[in-house]
Formats: sequence, C-alpha cells, structure tokens
Amino acid sequence: MSASTPLPGPLTSRTVAIDDPGDLIDLLPPGGISWIRRDEGLIAWGVAERFDGGGASRYTNANAWWRRLTRHAEVHDDLRMPGTGLISFGSFAFSDDSASGGTMIVPQFVVGKRGDHAWLTQITRSPESSVPSLADALGKAVPVAPLGDVSIEAGDRETWNASVSSAVTRIVHGDVDKVVLARAVGAQAKHPIDVRAILRPLATDYPSCWTFHVDGLVGATPELLARVDHGLVTSRVLAGTIRPTGDEVADLAHAAALARSSKDREEHGYAVRSVSEVLVNHCASMNVPEEPSVLHLPNVMHLATDVTGVLNHSATSLELVSELHPSAAVCGTPTLAAASVIGDLEDLDRGRYAGPVGWTNAAGDGEWCIGLRSAEINSEHPNRARLFAGCGIVAMSEPESEWAESEAKLEAMRKAMGAL
Repeated sequence: MSASTPLPGPLTSRTVAIDDPGDLIDLLPPGGISWIRRDEGLIAWGVAERFDGGGASRYTNANAWWRRLTRHAEVHDDLRMPGTGLISFGSFAFSDDSASGGTMIVPQFVVGKRGDHAWLTQITRSPESSVPSLADALGKAVPVAPLGDVSIEAGDRETWNASVSSAVTRIVHGDVDKVVLARAVGAQAKHPIDVRAILRPLATDYPSCWTFHVDGLVGATPELLARVDHGLVTSRVLAGTIRPTGDEVADLAHAAALARSSKDREEHGYAVRSVSEVLVNHCASMNVPEEPSVLHLPNVMHLATDVTGVLNHSATSLELVSELHPSAAVCGTPTLAAASVIGDLEDLDRGRYAGPVGWTNAAGDGEWCIGLRSAEINSEHPNRARLFAGCGIVAMSEPESEWAESEAKLEAMRKAMGAL
C-alpha cells in the first residue's frame, strides 16, 4: 500500500428493528449465508471483510483477525440481542492439513429473527451511511434456480467394511478407545447448485437442527459445539445412533433400546467426557446430566446430553471452539491416537465436514455447531458437491450396522437434493 493511499476506516455496524420479514430462507439472496433453527436465526449476504487461512494456526489467526477488526469498530445496536450488532460467520476444516482451511466472513447485511423481534444490520466502512430499507438492501429478487436431475454415488461398501473392521481391530488391541470414520459420496446436479433449493427442504424436515450455509458448506446439523451468551456456555453432545422405523409405537421401543445400548452408551460417554474435560477448565460451575436423553429426528435418533456451564473468565466462543474441536463425537478418543487412525483408514480429505461452523459477535459471544449432515459444493464446478456422513466405531461395532447408520445420515442431504 503506497503512502498516498488512505488506510480503510474502521467497520461500522448499525442494527435497527424491523417488522417481521417473514420466512428468512425465502428472503435469502443467491449464495447468501444461512443460520436458521425453528424459523428463527440469521441470514446474511455481501462481504464487508473476509479471512481465509489454514493449518494448525487457523483458529488463532482467525481470532486475531477478528479482534483487530472489532477493536476500533463502531457498533450501533438498538436491540442488543444474540445475533445483532457486528458479527462474523465462519467455518473451519476438520483437520490441520486439509486443503479447505478456515473462512470467516463479515457480511454487508444481516437479517435476524428471535421471538417477537426482527432486525436488519448493515456493516460498512462508511461511518456516515444510514441503514437502508430491507427491500433496498435485498435488491431485486432472484428466483431459486432448480437443481435439475441429481445423481449421487452409492459409495464403496467393500472399502468401508474393511476400514471399520480395521478400526475395531485397533480398538481391541488397545491402540485407541473410539474412532470416528467418515465417508463421502459425490453428487452432480444438472445445473449449478443454488443452495436455497437445498436449504428449504432441510429447514422444513429438520426444524430442530441448525440449517446452515457458509461459503459453500450447506447442511442441517443437530450438534451444538459451543454457544456462549453473556458468560453462559452450552454444548449439545450427540453420539450413539439408531434409525427410526416411522411407526410411533415401535420407535418408542427403539428409543428405549438406544438408551440401554451398552455400545451406544460407551460411544456417547467418550463424547461427553471430551467436551466436559475442556469446559471444566473455563467454568466456575458446570452441569453434566448423568443420563442422556434421546433426540428424535426424521432419519435417525441420537443419544444427547446438554452440557452447560458458567464461564469463570472472558473466553470467547471462538477460543472455546478451538479447544473443543475435534471432540470425541467426530474424531474419537484419545484424540491424537484416533486422528492417527483416521489418517490411516480414511482415504479422503473431510474438508469442512465435521468442523466448526457458526457465528461470533464483537464481544466474543456466538453459536458454533459441528458441520454434520452436510455437503460441500465444489467452487470450481458448482454443479458438483460431496455429501458426508460419519460413524463412531467402538469395540462392539459391526461394519454392516455402521454402513446402515451412515446411509441413514446421508438421507437428509440426498432427500434435500431430490435424489431420494
């Protein structure tokens, strides 16, 4: 930058209350950001600032970048609610050596809904600019483009079975207690993928999940890695899965069987401990339920535990995420041993699948989930995507049942893309 080029001014964020804008996904412009749950949440579009970086330092560098941006920012916020004010959305690769790295985006516009409140935020480098009307911020509406015919690979069952068997052998030999194996299947649509065509069925079918899109990563995840809100932290841990039958009475029996399953409870216990052992170092008090509940979704049922705590210092949501990831729910335990097994047995780069995805505000509060039940759209070939699913492997795991579980998890994205 030459001496005569003026330095950019600080970011200015202005949030104003607006009338109920209606369904958020219906408002979303092409390629926009989505963070929706139970008809509430955030959509965003445009790019005011962006961070891209990979490797083991991706969280540290992203946090430093965000702190620099927020340090001198001017924030005008009429509502002061979670999701108002200056915020940034992000998604990060599962592993340090992934080609996907990490991305954080400060959008130009954010529309949010929570309870009876709705708002519009504008983020700009122009301190004198006023917030436009919602219609002017959105501009001309662009209809959702259909995907056309979609073909999705079946997957290599023989290779999967061999990987699961190898993982079980290593567990039995004491190399590792639990390892999470993932598989990916390619998808190809006739036309470039308009994420809005995927978000709508996901939000409709999975209202209790976080329906998200950040920079080509799209999905509906049930697993909350960390929510930080004014000193309170919450993490929803999921591990242990069974497929429902669709019959209400039979599924009650299935849920009871899942809650009693020693294999699934063992898998779940590892995941809960991996989260609790991180949060205990940051919390003055914690609550970890002794018994998991059963989370019912259309395609699967999970053992679930909500871990909550009161922070004893000003840890940010992004800092907690960097310590919590990867949890035993997506990697295994012990972490380093499980990661080594994944490297040996998985013949794929997970990209941002099973990595953190979410948002943070200028105060460090935010909401981050694990990027599960997701697909990553190919930036160079936008009619192509990879769909992901993973399974926790313990000593009692069987390749056939783990394949069935992964198929059940893939069902959400297959159906959303019209391939079921």
